[in-house]
Amino acid sequence: MIILRILVNGLIMGGELAAVAGIAAFAFRFPFIFAAVTAGLSFVLGLRLEVARLRYELPFYFGGVIKRSALLTGLVGSFEALFKGVLAGIAALFTFAGTNTDRLFWVAILFGVCVYVGASLLRGLSIRAEALPMRWGYFRLAPALGLLFSAGLALLGAAAVLPATASVADIGWKIIFETPARPSIEQVSELLFQIKQAFDVFIVTVLSAALDAKVARLIGIVVSVNVLSGFVSALYAALIAAAVRKTETALLG
Repeated sequence: MIILRILVNGLIMGGELAAVAGIAAFAFRFPFIFAAVTAGLSFVLGLRLEVARLRYELPFYFGGVIKRSALLTGLVGSFEALFKGVLAGIAALFTFAGTNTDRLFWVAILFGVCVYVGASLLRGLSIRAEALPMRWGYFRLAPALGLLFSAGLALLGAAAVLPATASVADIGWKIIFETPARPSIEQVSELLFQIKQAFDVFIVTVLSAALDAKVARLIGIVVSVNVLSGFVSALYAALIAAAVRKTETALLG
């Protein structure tokens, strides 16, 4: 019986790793479809979760003045789910769309690590504290995974794994003389990546004038635009964790 449980746990873990690798590969190979799927999933799942949350929150904020109106919760919940869906789709697109395949390869690996860490954390919370993976992942996990992704990119950049940060002059030259009149989304994404890299370096440089260099780098990680990727990784981490827990419950009891 113990051996059977070990085998089942091994199969579940293998399926979890395969799901993470599949999502990262999908994002790397088909960034536009991935962004559309991410936006759609975020909206559809968020619509139910946002409405459910509002039904409990409205009395907390407004007492008995505003009732739990289905119309009000539906309208507000739909707007919030739509906003998060659009934000997740844009974050996914500009994370994985680009022309530098070497950079995107490492971004995909880092994204997969973030999804796996998030799914493992949600699974642990579900086992130890009976947390609901979809609810906790959708509402609470994005900032943590966004910071993890931003820190990972900073480490890859410091280790010279990612391309060196382009100077403002180089970026300006590329925009004026090398970018076509109607650039593709990949070209725009690559330029935006270089711009946000230069912006992150600028923030760290400015902060280093008043703070310790290590503190400045930590603040730069927190305020980086790369943190927005947490809205993407948290969504897939929640989906994988929920699937893993359902499978464990069904097979292991």
